[in-house]
Amino acid sequence: MNGPATLVGHVTNQEHQPDLEGNLFPVSEEVDDVALEVTGHLPAGLRGAFVRNGPNPAFQPIGRYHMFDGDGMLHAVTFADDGASYRNRWIRSRGLEAEARLGHAVYPGLGDVMNFPDASLVGDAGPVKNPANTHIVRHAGRYLALWEGGPPTEVTASLDTVGEYDFDGAFHGAMTAHPRLDPRTGEMFFFSYSVFEPIIRYYVVDAAGKLVHRAKLPIPAPVMMHDCIITEDHMVFLDSPIVFDVANLGKGPMVQWRPDNGTRIGVMPRLGTAPEVRWFEIDPGHVQHFWNGWADGDRIEFSGTRFEHPNFGIDPTAPIDERANDDDPPYPARFWVDLAAGTAGWEQIDDLGGDFCRFNDDYDGVRSRYHYMSSAIAPDRRLGDFDSIVAYDDRTGARQVWSAGPTGHVGESVFAPDPQGSAEDDGWLINAVYDSATERTDVCILDARDVAAGPIARVHLRHRMPFGFHANWFAADA
Repeated sequence: MNGPATLVGHVTNQEHQPDLEGNLFPVSEEVDDVALEVTGHLPAGLRGAFVRNGPNPAFQPIGRYHMFDGDGMLHAVTFADDGASYRNRWIRSRGLEAEARLGHAVYPGLGDVMNFPDASLVGDAGPVKNPANTHIVRHAGRYLALWEGGPPTEVTASLDTVGEYDFDGAFHGAMTAHPRLDPRTGEMFFFSYSVFEPIIRYYVVDAAGKLVHRAKLPIPAPVMMHDCIITEDHMVFLDSPIVFDVANLGKGPMVQWRPDNGTRIGVMPRLGTAPEVRWFEIDPGHVQHFWNGWADGDRIEFSGTRFEHPNFGIDPTAPIDERANDDDPPYPARFWVDLAAGTAGWEQIDDLGGDFCRFNDDYDGVRSRYHYMSSAIAPDRRLGDFDSIVAYDDRTGARQVWSAGPTGHVGESVFAPDPQGSAEDDGWLINAVYDSATERTDVCILDARDVAAGPIARVHLRHRMPFGFHANWFAADA
C-alpha cells in the first residue's frame, strides 16, 4: 500500500444523513492506547484480542450514504498480563488509498454503485471500492477482513493492511462475510452471490489454507445471502427472496423483497456439486445471521434470527436526510430438514427480537446448547441499535438478559473460551458498549454462565468506538 502513513478522516455530515448520526458518525484518527483503566477484574485466562470490524468513512460521502458503504476500520482491545490496550486502524483498500491521495471521496455508495469513478482518478484501484468493513476471521495463520462484495483483505495481527488475498492465485471473485470454520478439521467453507446473475459460488479451503473445492450452484434469482450453516457432513444454504434488481438503480430500492419467489433450504455434501443439492421449500422469510447447525441421523437442525419481510434501505431515491429501511426486527427461529422424508419446516422460538447470533465457535457444526444475541428491549430503538445481551439455554429453555440501560448501545457479543474450562459455556462474552450520555465506549466482559449479572469487568476506552458490524476473539496461544 502506497498511501499516506497517517490518515486523518474528514466527515462533516452537514446533510444530516441518518446513517452518520450518533455513534454511526466515524472517528477521524488512528490511535494506540495502552494501560487502559479497568473497572472490575479481568479474568486471568482472558489472553488475546477482541477485534471488531465496521464502517468508518474517511471522507465526506458522495450522495446518499448507507452504513454498508463506509471504509472498514478495525478496533482491537488486547488483553495481556500487563492489562488491556486499544488500537484502531483503517483497512487501506486500494479505493481508500486512491481517495487518500486525492484528499476526498470519489466512490459512490451501494445505492449508486454503477456510477463508476473515472479511471484517471483511481488508477488500478478498480471501479468499485472494496471497503472490507464487515467481519474479520483468522484461518491458516492469516487474518482476513471481509466484505461480501469483493475478495478478502489480508491484515496483520497488529491491524496493518497487507492487501487483497486470492488464496495463492486460486480465487477470483467475492467472498461471504460469514465463512464457517470447522474447529475439528481446520477447514473453512464459504460462498459468494452475484448482484447480476442467479448463482451461488461455493468454496472449501483446507486447514493449510489451500482452496481445494469449488462448485457453481444455480438459483432462481440473484439474491442477498449473508450466512450459511455446516454440519459434520453437510453444507446448508437458505435461498430467500431478497432479490437484487440492478435495473432499478436510480428508480427505487436495489434490493427488493419478493415473497412470491419463495424460500428454500438447500442441503449438499461438504464437497458436493450442483446436482447433489437437495432443495426444500418453506414459508417465505430471510435469515441474515445463523447460530449453529448439526445433523442427527437424517434430521438437520439449525437456528437463526428470521425476518418476516426484510428491508435494508438501499434506496438512492429516498430523501438524503431520511432513513429508507424499517425497524421490524428478526426473531429467533429453529429450522429443520428431514432428509429421509423429504420435508422441512421452521418455528419461532422467542418473541424477543434481535440479531448478531453468536455461540461458542468450538461447537460449529455439532450440537450446541448455549446461544447469544443482541436485542433491543426499549421500543424506540432502530433496527441494529441494540441495548441488551441475551443468552439462551436450549436444553432448559431458560433466557437470561442483561440490559445496558436507556443510554447503552451494545454491539455483537463474542464468546472467548476459558482455557481452563471444560463445559460449553465456560468462558466470557465480550461486547463493545457505547454510552450516548457520556459518548464513551466500554468493552464489557460478562461471565457466559451468568449473563444477567452484567459485566465482571469494563475496559474504559479513551476514544469512542463507533458502531460496527462483526467481531471475533483471537486467543493469544492459538
